[in-house]
Amino acid sequence: MYSVSVLKNFSSAHFLRGYKGKCENLHGHNWKVLLSIQSKKLDKIGMVLDFKGLKMILNEVISDLDHCCLNDHIFFKKVNPTSENIAAYIYKKVKKKIKLKNISGIEVSVWETDTSRATYKGK
Repeated sequence: MYSVSVLKNFSSAHFLRGYKGKCENLHGHNWKVLLSIQSKKLDKIGMVLDFKGLKMILNEVISDLDHCCLNDHIFFKKVNPTSENIAAYIYKKVKKKIKLKNISGIEVSVWETDTSRATYKGK
């Protein structure tokens, strides 16, 4: 199995609905996002996908999350903007943009701090 990954950052604020503690208050993070795609096969030049293309896809997906209050984002008005839900949101958007038949898995990890991350995986 082959895997390629790209790492990007964005900054935004959020607050957690239904949470009792500091995170129920508006606060910000410098989020780190790792996007990985897996394949059993390489293309004719020996790649899963060019890093440049994967970076462009991730940039497009996270651009509407950058420098905003996530709770005001259309998706997160009804979905609590937890790290887990942010990872799932990015995964679903990326999956729509990757049109390769040889992809056998997509994984998105989101760090809200250097020591705390959530991951969403799918096919």
